[in-house]
Amino acid sequence: MIFSGNCTALVTPFLKNGKKIDFFALEKILEMQLKSKSGVLVLGTTGESPTLLKEEKIKLVKFVVEFVKNKIPVVVGAGSNDTKIAQENSRLFEDLGADALLHITPYYNKASQNGLIKHFEKVAKSTKVPIILYNVPSRTGVNILPQTVAKLAKIQNIVGIKEASGNLDQISEILRLTKNFCVFSGDDSLTLPALSVGASGVFSVLGNFVPQKIQDMCNAFFENNTKKAQQIHFELFPLAKAMFCDVNPMPVKSALKILGTCENTTRLPLTKINTKNFKLLKQLLLSNKL
Repeated sequence: MIFSGNCTALVTPFLKNGKKIDFFALEKILEMQLKSKSGVLVLGTTGESPTLLKEEKIKLVKFVVEFVKNKIPVVVGAGSNDTKIAQENSRLFEDLGADALLHITPYYNKASQNGLIKHFEKVAKSTKVPIILYNVPSRTGVNILPQTVAKLAKIQNIVGIKEASGNLDQISEILRLTKNFCVFSGDDSLTLPALSVGASGVFSVLGNFVPQKIQDMCNAFFENNTKKAQQIHFELFPLAKAMFCDVNPMPVKSALKILGTCENTTRLPLTKINTKNFKLLKQLLLSNKL
């Protein structure tokens, strides 16, 4: 297993004008991950990977790999809706030191289930690094079915899936159909319910500012302290829902701005959350004494 518990889906902090990555702010976020022993995901949806230039992606992955110095796992988003590009990305990020690769289901093309199998088979053959599938039909328009996941799980280096369908039945069915295969929640609000049916952890948006809390909840569950796990779950639940008051990562970047970690700058077509939601988020963070 690459990791269990929390793996933070890192934001990509930008300077106020949005033209350059704020590596100083990124250091602050990474320090929290190291302290909590959380893994990190670079170039995920939360990291605004579609708006990053190839040179920026390389610089970002190099920076994170060198900063954490093998102390925590580094997962890198390498997916594409072009199979050849997904293969190229895999080889590139493997060479840059990724511990695992996250591969999203091809978006826009709207592949069939057979097309998804062919795509991921090709991707898996292009690298020796462990691959984690990423299912987020609300973003891609395609749902990778449990039966398809079960077929792909037989490929040696496809080791898990980030399940962000929001469907606990689907998570349960994947776990029922597979053996020695890791399922990770892609939704903070569903982490504990997913753990209860056998998930290994979460790719967390909240982890950008409360990674220790997420890790503590997971650890409590693994140690059979369900009461403590439930307590943390209910404490974080309003924050988890608030992270989707608008399009991710706009809310989490606003939270980080309120907490003084980085600017709430996103690249177009993403903007900033509205004033009403910003005020509500600020009140929520204050009430949680963050």
